[in-house]
Amino acid sequence: MGRHAPTRVVMVGTSAHTRGGISAVVAAYRRAGLFARWPIDYVESHRDGSRLAKLACALRALAVMTWLALRHPHALLHVHVASRASFWRKCAFMALGRVAGWPLVFHLHGGRFADFYEHECSPRGRRVVRFFLDRAACVVTVSERWSTWVRAVSANPRVVCIPNAVRMPRREMPPREDALIAFVGRCEESKGILDLIEALAEVRAAIPRARLECAGEGDLEALADHADALGVAADVRALGWVGPGERDRLLARAAVFALPSYAEGLPMSLLEAMAAGCPVVAAACGGIPDLIVDGVNGLLVAPGDVDALACALHRLLVDRALADRLGREARATIARRYTAEAALERLEQLYAALGVHRGPAPAPSLARRFQEIS
Repeated sequence: MGRHAPTRVVMVGTSAHTRGGISAVVAAYRRAGLFARWPIDYVESHRDGSRLAKLACALRALAVMTWLALRHPHALLHVHVASRASFWRKCAFMALGRVAGWPLVFHLHGGRFADFYEHECSPRGRRVVRFFLDRAACVVTVSERWSTWVRAVSANPRVVCIPNAVRMPRREMPPREDALIAFVGRCEESKGILDLIEALAEVRAAIPRARLECAGEGDLEALADHADALGVAADVRALGWVGPGERDRLLARAAVFALPSYAEGLPMSLLEAMAAGCPVVAAACGGIPDLIVDGVNGLLVAPGDVDALACALHRLLVDRALADRLGREARATIARRYTAEAALERLEQLYAALGVHRGPAPAPSLARRFQEIS
């Protein structure tokens, strides 16, 4: 850290209005009081919109961070990073932080980062990834499996696991709708949505009332075409992007939540479904096996195994006693380990260990007002 302890935290991540896991994590931190208890300046480096809007957001963020570096020479840089464009965009901020002499907290999100590093990066690109991992004051991962992966590719011994966190909904929930399967996430092949439609077609052979509601953006035309080809178009409803309230109502109504992804970190949608007490079927990939114990608080299937997915869905739709037990234990798992309070306790310990002093949040700064200019 050098001779001077950081006087504040500069956190870089997506806009609060952006749809995705990182913004949901930061929103959970904010609701739980992190920004009220620590001197944090939040820099929005990315937002939804056109390429021009995204570029303008990134350039504004770099200007804001430059201004913060000039005003606060002793700060801690906390960067939320995912794969592909997210990583390359954050390289500029991490490089600027190194020039400023700020210690770095490299907070790794995104279930495809290993694939990005191992298969999409050139040898030079992999060196860039390792450069920032190796030199971080701490690397934060969202699951122990991701911590193991980081230790395998980086020489940095300072790796900690801070799982994503969610708000616990109220206990009083309406009765679940018979045979309703829910999916929340980006509607694309890597999330297993096409596999889920195929599994629905198999399930309907035994349970004709089974149906699927999908909440999320993506290739909705491909989803509709696949459902039509399988003869289940009338039983698949694509909701598009929904806000937190409608998402919570879907998770409270659903008989089963399914997330048959091919790659994940620790998906917020799965945590939210479990917090709602919804029985879950998920693919055993990324950090999901750290969260779900098969047959205890959910059911696990291999990514891409449509038959196993259909069997698991059928099992929970038929055996409601099992589904209720798994749903209760899923909610208890979140209450024990994945609340925002639990995550913040570990994050605050990390900030304190890196020399930041807890204190009131700064008043709305010139940096924040500058970012709000559209």
